[in-house]
Amino acid sequence: MQFSLQFTAVAADALAELGQFDFKKHHKVLKTLALMESNIRHPGLKTHKYNSLSGSNGEEVFEAYVENTTPAAFRIFWYYDPNPGIITILAIAVLVDS
Repeated sequence: MQFSLQFTAVAADALAELGQFDFKKHHKVLKTLALMESNIRHPGLKTHKYNSLSGSNGEEVFEAYVENTTPAAFRIFWYYDPNPGIITILAIAVLVDS
């Protein structure tokens, strides 16, 4: 199933900032977003439920990998919009191991 992506202000700002300061990471994020649009279940995304966040109306949030074994790897946090065929990108962030 194809999905349309919509972005929260936080996610849109993060993507724009990344585009200004780190072209390589920005390109990786765009590639991951394109994959999410075409095949949200692609194994390379390593999509799984993320329990520490919820959507604006309590939606279950999922995490998709932009990078895997890289220190301070990027992740995309998203949820299924109530409208069919839409995914809301909640945040694009660096995951730092503690």
